[in-house]
Amino acid sequence: MSATEQIRIKLGQLPHKPGIYLMKDRFGTVIYVGKARDLRKRVSQYFHPSRRHGWDLKLKALLEAIHDFDVHAVKSEPEALLLEGKLIKEFQPRYNVSFRDDKRFLLLKVNLNDPIPRFTLTRLRQEDGAVYFGPFAHSAALRSTLSMVRKKFNLRGCRPLTPNEQDYKHCLYANLKFCTAPCIGNVTREDYKQQVLAAVEFLSGQTAELQQQLEEEMRKAAAAQDFERAAQLRDALQDLRRTMQKTTRFERTPWNLPVAITPEQDNAELGGLLGLAVPPDRIEGFDISNISGTLKVASVVSFRKGRPDRANYRRMRIKTVEGQDDFACMAEAVRRRYARLLQEAGVIVNENADAASRESREADETGKAIAQELQTLIDRPGEARAFRRNAVQDANAKSRPISLPDLIIIDGGKGQLNAACAELAKLGLSSIPVIGLAKEFEEIFQPGHAEPLRLSHDNNALKLLQRIRDESHRVANSYNAQLRLKRISESILDEFPGIGGRRKAALLKKFGSIQRLRLASIEEIARVSGFGGKAAAELKAFLEARSERADA
Repeated sequence: MSATEQIRIKLGQLPHKPGIYLMKDRFGTVIYVGKARDLRKRVSQYFHPSRRHGWDLKLKALLEAIHDFDVHAVKSEPEALLLEGKLIKEFQPRYNVSFRDDKRFLLLKVNLNDPIPRFTLTRLRQEDGAVYFGPFAHSAALRSTLSMVRKKFNLRGCRPLTPNEQDYKHCLYANLKFCTAPCIGNVTREDYKQQVLAAVEFLSGQTAELQQQLEEEMRKAAAAQDFERAAQLRDALQDLRRTMQKTTRFERTPWNLPVAITPEQDNAELGGLLGLAVPPDRIEGFDISNISGTLKVASVVSFRKGRPDRANYRRMRIKTVEGQDDFACMAEAVRRRYARLLQEAGVIVNENADAASRESREADETGKAIAQELQTLIDRPGEARAFRRNAVQDANAKSRPISLPDLIIIDGGKGQLNAACAELAKLGLSSIPVIGLAKEFEEIFQPGHAEPLRLSHDNNALKLLQRIRDESHRVANSYNAQLRLKRISESILDEFPGIGGRRKAALLKKFGSIQRLRLASIEEIARVSGFGGKAAAELKAFLEARSERADA
């Protein structure tokens, strides 16, 4: 089936619901993320000829690159807007302009532990004990609603954390009687806190009474032909409804975001192509990331029924491999991952010994017993899967469920695949299907097959393998970048004479980063545990010298 025919079939299956759509190129890379009030109408517009296709060069280039698309329906248009921003930040599509920066949607915050609590707007949710509302897709409606709430509950809008009489003299809110002015004792702080709690309850969804009141006032104003007042009340009512409309928070990419219209069918197709008795219920993918042999890390991602299972993602630092050796790194990652699962199930495994050594003979015999039992169930795949997951017992007859995958995907060719298979054999897990996916030509390598399997780039099973491989690649690279950034920050302090691990940790805990430490004064550094005035001055001079050298 050609890409054009596949797109035409998908267009006919799209719902008339709000949601987001992801346009992808022939490599499966997301190149554009958009939102829609009606998914079928909006996505169909891309594939219907129009005059804009002729003069809009950006749109023309996008249309020429589109090879496939995915959609995700949500409850409302604001939810679609929130999810669109989240996905653009995650995928960084090259045809998107908006939302690619680090700006976030507005949140409403109040800290009830403050001496005189106040509602403020913020874009970052922190673990500070405050109550947060949002995020809100419509910032103007939120600001209008916040102003309405302050008037309704007589709340303060001034900036000081603890206002005093001097602040009161210049406080417009108090002079207009919008605020009950607890700063000068007009009300006690306990009474004022009750006003704040009432506002919190209101913002939690108890707005029906106010909406009814605004609607009645709007009708009275319209009946009296005070149309300007009626319009103001109408706008206030609309802002209130838009702000209080329930939306889903998308802190992470939703687990059920389809990477294909029918991921379970892709999973079933993959099982058939690989000759598996049943489709793989759970798939694990491995990838290695390093920079010139340093900061070697591995990622393990899990997919269940064709969808990401992020709760079972794992990351690890490679410990025993020196230099650039991707084969050895892959072997260590596979060995540690499944040795850990076997140990949790009560099977004694020696990770660091060779399979033929006497020290690991007991582990090998246990693994072989498991493999033989699995082999007897090869014609009964349902029972074999249940055995792999639930039937491993230790010598004391204490059993724990063991969650082994139904398929393992290795990022790489024959070398990486052979290294992984050797480690699985040592652990007695040769019965688990394992394949390698080489990126250059998207070749699928299988144990015991001399020639790789090549599939059409339109094949849905191949696309599922690519998504698993790309996800493992993303997780490994992000972990490598995280460690690299941490090392860069800490390496500068390592060069300062006489500093130890405890004092370095105290500095980073206090200031958070080297950049903030550079901006700190000598007095601020001296207040850190383990530093005095002399050491602080020397550290300040050291950082300034390093900064000047970097600028030069």
